Amino acid sequence: MTKQPSEPYFLVLGKVVRPHGIRGELRMQVITRFPELFEDLDTIYLGTDKFDRRSATRYKVVRLRQERDVILLALDGIMDRNTAESLRGKFVMSPLRDTLPLEEGEVYLFEIVGMSVYTDTDEYLGDVAEIMETGANDVYVLRGGNRGDVLIPDTDEVIQSIDRANRKIIITPLIGLLPGDEIDDTDEPDDGDDA
Repeated sequence: MTKQPSEPYFLVLGKVVRPHGIRGELRMQVITRFPELFEDLDTIYLGTDKFDRRSATRYKVVRLRQERDVILLALDGIMDRNTAESLRGKFVMSPLRDTLPLEEGEVYLFEIVGMSVYTDTDEYLGDVAEIMETGANDVYVLRGGNRGDVLIPDTDEVIQSIDRANRKIIITPLIGLLPGDEIDDTDEPDDGDDA
């Protein structure tokens, strides 16, 4: 039986890098994969733990602007450089369920970790141990099945269904995707080098 992961209360949007100027503005490194969330942001939380809402302090956003690869953030109550300096290293967060509500059939990435993965022929491949971000698509690293570690791409072609309630993923493996599967190379063209 797989252990249900703790659900984070906050979505981490960024991290305070340092103060900006003398009036309490903060330079924030963007961490989120959803930068469009900043457009309607009127309240944020600063803290060190996305799982513990008691460790975070709520702030009203006075002004937010992008400057090259960082966001400059002015918060209500942060009026000078010394106060801003005390916030260095804090995560800039927003309540997860308010910020990114799920559409029907969607799941949060943290929910994927620990789910059991089966083929469409009901072969158990393992549980999702981690998720690798590759740029093109995420890759699920499966452990605990009979085939050893298995890498599964998160594509519509492979992932058939994700059942949140039963914590189960069904896949249709591509030819050669699973360790131990033979690739039929009888259709390879003859290179004419029989001598």
